[in-house]
Amino acid sequence: MKGIKLLALSLFSTAFLSFTPVKKKYIVVDAGHGGNDLGANVNGIAEKDIVLNIAKQIHEINESQEKYEVFLTRTSDEYKTLTERTDKINELSPVMVISLHMNRTPENDTQRQGHELFIQQSEDSKKIADKITQKLGSCSVAERDLHMLRESKSPAVLIELGYLNNKKDREYLSSEKGQKEIAQKFVDLFNEY
Repeated sequence: MKGIKLLALSLFSTAFLSFTPVKKKYIVVDAGHGGNDLGANVNGIAEKDIVLNIAKQIHEINESQEKYEVFLTRTSDEYKTLTERTDKINELSPVMVISLHMNRTPENDTQRQGHELFIQQSEDSKKIADKITQKLGSCSVAERDLHMLRESKSPAVLIELGYLNNKKDREYLSSEKGQKEIAQKFVDLFNEY
């Protein structure tokens, strides 16, 4: 009888321990702007829509991966304040934060193209920026005092994916093919991190 009780206790302990939740490792992807905040807007193409589409693609492609769970600060065309976003980020305590944006130059300067990275003053943010430039191509990297970077307690990078008023950048980043390629590069980066 004592042996049966020990066996039952052992089986219960094993079953209980096997269902103990493992702390998830998150990566937060922040699609900038949203709702009535269009961000950059050229010829009816809005920054808020492009970055949301790319964020959703990153989430979708990453679903088959087991290393990290991608959390999106917004999943629809809604406006959330920067404080709401960083509060949620700090609650999740992710491995990294990637904030997606689009650039725009003054009307008469449509030749600038490519991406820019802004980082926190931390070694981890610099490492993430280095990985991004390996995936997307070299670009300027600068420390910047932006809310998303300053208030995120996790390593954070804000990336301007391209210039919306540059025809080549706009056509690529507003296309389904371009968005999918960018999303895949981020998922590849996550898997290598």
